[in-house]
Amino acid sequence: MMIKKVILLCLVVFQSWSIYGQAVENKSTLTIPQIMQGEKFIGYSPSNIFWSDDSKSIYFTWNPKGEKVKSLYKIGVNDAKPTLVTVEEQQEMPSSRGVFNEARTQKVYTKNGDVFLLNVASNENKQITNTLDYEFNPLFSGDEKHIIYTKSNNLYRWNIAEGTTTQLTDFQKGSKKSEKKLPSNEQWLNDDQLEHFEILNHRKEVRELQKEQREALKPNRPKTIYYGKKSIGNIRISPNLKYVTYRLTKRASAKSTKVPEFVTESGYLNDLRSRSKVGSPQSTYEMGVYDIEKDTSFVLDTKQIEGIYDKPAFLKEYHKDTSAFESLYKKPRKVIFHGPIFSSKSEAIIEIKALDNKDRWIMSLDLGNGKMTLLERQHDDAWIGGPGIVGWNGVPGNVGWLNEESIFYQSEKTGYSHLYCMNLKSGQKKQLTKGDFEIIEADLSNDKKDFYITSNKETAHEHHFYKMPTKGGKMVKITSEIGGHQVTMSPDEQYLAIRFSKSNQPWELFLMKNEAGAKMTRLTNSTTDDFKKYEWRAPKIVYFTAADGVKVPARLYEPEGEKKTKSAVVFVHGAGYLQNVHQWWSGYYREFMFHNILVDNGYTVLDIDYRASNGYGRDWRTAIYRHMGGKDLSDQIDGAKYLTEELDIDKDKIGIYGGSYGGFITLMALFNEPNTFKSGAALRSVTDWAHYNHAYTSNILNTPAEDSIAYRRSSPIYHAAGLQNQLLILHGMIDTNVQFQDVVRLSQRLIE
Repeated sequence: MMIKKVILLCLVVFQSWSIYGQAVENKSTLTIPQIMQGEKFIGYSPSNIFWSDDSKSIYFTWNPKGEKVKSLYKIGVNDAKPTLVTVEEQQEMPSSRGVFNEARTQKVYTKNGDVFLLNVASNENKQITNTLDYEFNPLFSGDEKHIIYTKSNNLYRWNIAEGTTTQLTDFQKGSKKSEKKLPSNEQWLNDDQLEHFEILNHRKEVRELQKEQREALKPNRPKTIYYGKKSIGNIRISPNLKYVTYRLTKRASAKSTKVPEFVTESGYLNDLRSRSKVGSPQSTYEMGVYDIEKDTSFVLDTKQIEGIYDKPAFLKEYHKDTSAFESLYKKPRKVIFHGPIFSSKSEAIIEIKALDNKDRWIMSLDLGNGKMTLLERQHDDAWIGGPGIVGWNGVPGNVGWLNEESIFYQSEKTGYSHLYCMNLKSGQKKQLTKGDFEIIEADLSNDKKDFYITSNKETAHEHHFYKMPTKGGKMVKITSEIGGHQVTMSPDEQYLAIRFSKSNQPWELFLMKNEAGAKMTRLTNSTTDDFKKYEWRAPKIVYFTAADGVKVPARLYEPEGEKKTKSAVVFVHGAGYLQNVHQWWSGYYREFMFHNILVDNGYTVLDIDYRASNGYGRDWRTAIYRHMGGKDLSDQIDGAKYLTEELDIDKDKIGIYGGSYGGFITLMALFNEPNTFKSGAALRSVTDWAHYNHAYTSNILNTPAEDSIAYRRSSPIYHAAGLQNQLLILHGMIDTNVQFQDVVRLSQRLIE
């Protein structure tokens, strides 16, 4: 009986789609197959921008002829057009990455696993290593007499004047071999033999003296530091070459997921090993310090970190009596260490993030004794985040030295990510930027007198490039065109290579003098003739009022005059923490083109930067904490209300669609708001957050074992019974991120 019901349900669903899936005439000059070609139809924009070390040429990856692979191009600051960089030229080129000396006359870098030293003025290269091993992370010592680099998890010092190499550390996996202890009966015999025979005592003394002689003749070598079964990394040395810091990682034995790959060259199915699921055991970290002069080492004690025993606030929902979970927090919380960041005088600061995502600390570190002193603690009952603060995967924030006494950092203290500085001697803190906007990026000028900043200060929907004194003051806007500016500054800070776009014009490369209001000169023309034939709309940015009184931004695509029907589509962007209401070319460019097709066919399209989207500050970012499908979904509902009340859309003719996070919201909308959305298309959707990854999900929902309430109210699979209207589910089978298992589990739930 159950099988018949399931089959009947499947037939009903199929028949309903056969009704609603009938072909309709496309009134647009664009077609779906055309726009789904992506860059092949649009053109290949320049990317991976970098400058030559002499600031005379810009290099970038490009494909103006539509070849199968992109190539490296260059253009001089006085050249008329870009030229292809030959393979031979690339072989001779220095790496685009590297570290300059203080005067910026020399640069040390690695290429093909070897270390090189470049004279910037003459463009002459000196190869320092030429081995089959991989050398990396080269830098100058504080006195610039040596180059330090890492090889096989150890540090080496190359003397620039003498050309000699010295190994500075001896980190080895495993543990020190101890002398084998004899069983008690054998030890008794050994001692008894020595008591009876003089020749045996003589031979033993000779052996010991010879060993002492050999030890005395040994050259001065670094102490061997055994790090057991853990892995070692992030090895750094102080500029005075006295201290080495390192991070030890205990790898978690988390169960990995597998994604079947069906179409293979061999013809056999291949299981792709993928990520683990949220709440799986996570790796843990320690930071060690090695004193080169004393030949001693130690590991930092996290018990000295302020608030290290604090409990997450959400636990109170599960334990009215907080003493019930005191036992869970007898041990310090797990953390990850970033840094150190050294001053020129070898003072050290470190950045520490709690692995439960609730705290970020900036601390000074006494390298001699391991004492950490709190400089700045940032706590959030939801999760720490925001531009320049910490990334989804524990990427370090923006922290550095202004001078020997002061540091700079970013904080969301006011609700938006801003720049701050702190004098370490006085402890005085100062907010350098203020307002309802975000500091997206901030870098020091070569002379450390100014910050170069990318910010959405002008509006939340534009990114511009600014200059501001490090002591604070006015942010001087350098770029002026409305749109998005991705700036790469020349090493001498005289020019800007700008990747610029508008909402209806893809990214192109421009050159501009580093002066406020200077003219931007276009260097590339990447779009195809087919793309240029169509008059692409620039969507209008509008705001509507949500039920809680908050103004919500959206992109509006609207037909003109008689072309307008009373039908509308709401688009939900992916990633959650991503911005799509802006004045530059969208990462969702296929959807942008599809929206133009929809408008040509009379549909109104609303593309919302719902709660949790990027660019609007801390409260917007964390509005979905412990409830995905809460404020982010209600913003879609209020968007639909705006369509009906302000734009004369028929309430029974509104659909919704999106991919990834957008697919998740689409499912939640169809399951929970059947009176608002009559149809939906969910692409590559997360259907159950307990089956997504740890780095992203644990920020927002904690873990399933600790916070099951958050997962139950946030996961579509628990709301599947609410489906009433038309739902199309599309999901790629070879998806290592949002895996095909997600939609299979939901399909089974819908059948049941």
